Order: sequence, then structure tokens, then C-alpha cells
Amino acid sequence: MASHFDVVIIGSGAGGATLAQRLAPTGKSILILERGEHLPREAQNWDPRSVFIQHRYRTQEKWFDRNGHPFSPTTHYWVGGNTTFYGAALMRLKNRDFEAVQHKGGLSPAWPISLTDLAPYYTEAEKLWQVHGTRGGDPTENGDEPPYFYPAVAHDPGIAALKGHWENQGWRPFSLPLGVKLDQAHPVTSACIKCKTCGGYPCLLRAKCDARTIAVEPLLDLPNVTLLTGRKAVRLETDPSGKTVTGVVCQTEHGEETWTGEIVAVAAGATPTAALLLSSHNAAHPNGLANGSDQVGRNYMFHTLTAMVSMTSAHCDITFPKTLAVNDFYWKDPRGGFDWPMGHIQLLEYMTGQTLEGEVSDWLPPMLIPDFMSGALAARMLSMLVISEDLPSPDNRVTISNDGRITLAYEHNNLEGHERLVKTLDQSLDGFVDRSHPISQHHFQMSSLLPLYGTAHQCGTVRFGDDPRSSVLDRNCKAHELDNLYVVDTSFFVTAAAVNPTLTTVANAMRVGDHLIERLGARVGAA
Repeated sequence: MASHFDVVIIGSGAGGATLAQRLAPTGKSILILERGEHLPREAQNWDPRSVFIQHRYRTQEKWFDRNGHPFSPTTHYWVGGNTTFYGAALMRLKNRDFEAVQHKGGLSPAWPISLTDLAPYYTEAEKLWQVHGTRGGDPTENGDEPPYFYPAVAHDPGIAALKGHWENQGWRPFSLPLGVKLDQAHPVTSACIKCKTCGGYPCLLRAKCDARTIAVEPLLDLPNVTLLTGRKAVRLETDPSGKTVTGVVCQTEHGEETWTGEIVAVAAGATPTAALLLSSHNAAHPNGLANGSDQVGRNYMFHTLTAMVSMTSAHCDITFPKTLAVNDFYWKDPRGGFDWPMGHIQLLEYMTGQTLEGEVSDWLPPMLIPDFMSGALAARMLSMLVISEDLPSPDNRVTISNDGRITLAYEHNNLEGHERLVKTLDQSLDGFVDRSHPISQHHFQMSSLLPLYGTAHQCGTVRFGDDPRSSVLDRNCKAHELDNLYVVDTSFFVTAAAVNPTLTTVANAMRVGDHLIERLGARVGAA
């Protein structure tokens, strides 16, 4: 096999896989390096004990918090990356998310691009990833978005009742956009069966639209695309000037390998990508590759999250609850009294007792889980997630030691809006549920809070911008200091906003892909 390619992509998650998919029709030779393997298709894919308690598919590596305490990140290294395990919620960032917005806890800075730059790619990504939704219901929409190509997933009776309950309070709940291969008109032949094992699980039916099924697997038989698994990129080498990446050094079970490409794109995940660049320091880049601004690894964000687990007053007819969301409080409290952003609410997946136990077992002993959350009462439980924006801070950062130990130093910020939204949600459930129990990650030390959804939305460690003094990448996601290095995972985010980041990652990788097609002088259809 040749060791030189036109494009080398590190990572096969949403960003890396989408970039490969975008470039594949040009006929350019593309190498995807993935540290993980193909996920086995096995009965344990749908077993809550295997997935949530035994952590069968989660990485066993340890990261360290700012106090030097080890923890297990909620990260999965497989072909397709973390999207194989995500909950398939695919939402656009709002127009104002790209602008400078004042929060109660500080300023959320502007991006170097606007919604206009990503809008056509959002539309293309929604079609490709089969996003089911309905326009006009989300009060934060611009109003000029095209209709979804697939109809919203129908609410189970219990969720429809909750929707009516919130509407009676003046709220405007809407259908959560979901990427699933669901044919509601023909349930007998539909790939998606709206089961109880979606978010957090790999889909045994491959009916969840993720990087594995949508972007990677369609490329596997193409002659110009090569996927190599079991290759962990540990170092990027450059020419003496430090202007060009000349080699990608990978660790394998047989020792180190080096691969070269005209273009090198990193998409290993916000923390691993930052760690890779920091580990690649040399004479031309003494503080880490592309790190003349001292911003590599800084501004780590991952959302402030609270899971609200509530027990309904009667048996709840719900199998697939994750179909409803609320954005009334996204920018402020419409009732008055708080004129800063609060966040987003969405229903979570069906949660059994074992699912809940596994999600919190890293920091909450099972014996302390309230009795009403037991598996026997799962049919009466509703689970909701409150997502609020944490603000970029240079002190929230990824660092790596000489022996490869990753440290993630993080302190929560901008909490008042989140706490108000959690309280608002709790109060809104009066009369609909018997009892609710908020599990809020910012109430715990970092070593305890990360396993609860913690690293799933990580972003911001290699942010893009127009000023090389305060950013790592330019607006095309090319490193300011190198002529052939790009980053296309969530590292490039300037802010986290308050919605799931996957759709934005896909849309941006498409955008960067088009830039590279032009740069390479390539032609789509040349394969």
C-alpha cells in the first residue's frame, strides 16, 4: 500500500467522515486513520447492563482533572466516533449563536462566519442524515429555513400529553429534530422501530443516522478511499520551517507507522485533537503545533447539563420519548425578570433503572439512587435534559504531559440562567408528575461530574477566527501557521451555544470540503 495520499484524515466521527465523504467523488486519494475498530454487531449493543453499567464500548483510558484525580471520559473510540452512541438530535445553531451575545455570566463571542455561510450546508446535512422535523414550531427559528425532507417523529401518547400540559402554560414545545431511518407510513418495513435502545446505545439495526452508517460505510468499497483502524495518531511531523505537515505518526499494535498527505485534516475529538497538536511540538512550534497564539487546548466547553428524572402520576404510555423540545427560554425568560439566555430543554431517551444506574454510577453509588427510580417503575419515568451554554474561558483547557497524560482543567461558569431554567422546568411539571429529581452535573467536583453526558458535547479547544493572535484556525479551518493542516471536529467551535453540536459539525465539514475541492483543483465526479 502506498504511504502517501492526497488527503489524510485523522478520525472517522462526524467531522472526519463527512470530510472524506465530501472529497471522495473527486477521485483524490483519501486515507482515514481511526484509532478504534469497527464496532461489533452483537446482542450486547442493546443490553443496558453491558452498555451503561459494564461500559462495554466506552474507552478505558483515564484523563485527569485539575486536581490530578483520574476519571473515565464518556468517550467512544470506534469507527464513526461518538455519533454511534449519540441520541440523534440534530439541530441548527441559531442566527444569534454566531453573533456576540451577552450572558449573565459573561460574553459569548462572535464566530468568524455567520448562519448564512452554513445555511445551505445545514439543509444538505438534514437531507443526508434524514432529519425528521417540522418547521415553524421552534420559536428561535429564523423563519426562512426550508421544510424538513422527513416528517417529525410522532409523539407517543404520554409525550403528546406532556406537550399539551406545557402548551396550557403558554409554552411552545416543538418536535425535536431527529436523524433516524424511520418510515412511519410503513412501520413493517421501516429500518427504525422506535425502540427503547437509541441514545447511548449503538443501533443494532443500523437505523440511527450516524457517521458510521451515513458517511463511513458508503465509502468502504471506493477505490480511492482507504480506512485503516487501530491507528492512533500520536504526533504530526513538519518540515524544518514548521510550515508544512510532512508526516502523521500513528501508534499501532505492531509499532509506529508514518503516513503522508498533501492535506492533513484532524478530527479526533476536541480533547484528543488538542492533545495531538500539543504533543507535536518541535523547534518551529515549541509550545505545540499551530500554537503560536497559545490557544491550542484552551476554551474547552461541553455544556452545562441537568437531567431531570420525573415519575408520572400514572403509567406513562411511552416507548420512544425523545421527540419533544422547548426553546422558549433560549434567549431570555419570556415572563420577564431575566433578560439573558437560559437554554434548551429536550426529552431524553427511555431510561430504565439500569440505564440510570450506569449513567450516574461513576459518582453516585447505586444505593443512593432514590427507590422510585428503580427499573420496576421505568414505565412511569420521564427524563428531560436541560442544556445551557457554558462560556469559553482560556483557563478551561486541555494539557498533556511528556508521558501522554491528558489533563482537563475545567470550572463551570454562567450558571444562573441554567439554574433558573432547571427550576422553571421543575415547576412546570407540577400536576403532571408525582416527583422529580434533578441530577445536575455542576453540583459536583469535576472528577465526579464528567461521566454524566460530560464529554459528549466537548468543543472549542482549537477555535477558528480571523485573528491569528486569538485563534488557531482561519475561517476555512486551516491552521494559521501551517499551509496544509486543517481541523474539522468540534474543536473549531468558538462557542458551544445550547444545542447538540453534531449537525453543525457535519455542515462545517461539508463547507471545508468544498474549500478543499477548490484548493486542490479537483472536480466532483472525477472518481
